[in-house]
Amino acid sequence: MQERLAGRLSELDDDILDAFGSLLPEGDYLPSLLRVEPRLVTPGQEGDYFSGEQVAAWGIDAFWGLPEHPRTPYYRTFETVVDEGAHLYEFVVPMVPPSWNEPERVEEYAEQMRRGAVPTAVAVSTLDLCQPALDLHSTDYHGHWGLTHFLLDGHHKLAAAASVGRPVQLLSLLALGESLAAPDDHRRLAALRSQPSLSRGTRPTP
Repeated sequence: MQERLAGRLSELDDDILDAFGSLLPEGDYLPSLLRVEPRLVTPGQEGDYFSGEQVAAWGIDAFWGLPEHPRTPYYRTFETVVDEGAHLYEFVVPMVPPSWNEPERVEEYAEQMRRGAVPTAVAVSTLDLCQPALDLHSTDYHGHWGLTHFLLDGHHKLAAAASVGRPVQLLSLLALGESLAAPDDHRRLAALRSQPSLSRGTRPTP
């Protein structure tokens, strides 16, 4: 299994799906192979969704007077326009802190990527559609499509890709029953992921 995941998968692999599927709760999952270019983000620092885009839409926490805090560094990988009133944000969340990664393994993957390798990581994913009920505290009122991948395998690969600015492949197992989205929204994901990556406020070129 590790040897297969060391490179890029050309198609969905039944053996790999069975192996990781056996670790997950019973339910419906939509598998897909995605190409991601991870960028490591530290909460409260530049590029942090929770102190940036989320604050612009929801405002800061009314009790604490602070932005939400995810309590872990995470990776931002992709975003794009859904429509005039909504935007898709994609994240990869490690299940252990990146500081726990073994530097030697990270550098080994990084060197392989410098030579053109594109390894495969595996994640269980959710798609959540949210929007503020009111725009009283918003400076950028819009709907957020949050596509979040929780890593099951590939922590060193993601860290290496972020360190050298290279892509990895991600086998995403989208948990349909655990997502705050409708079947029609799930079906739109493939088309949205094929669009150019565009930050909020950027319009596609005609």
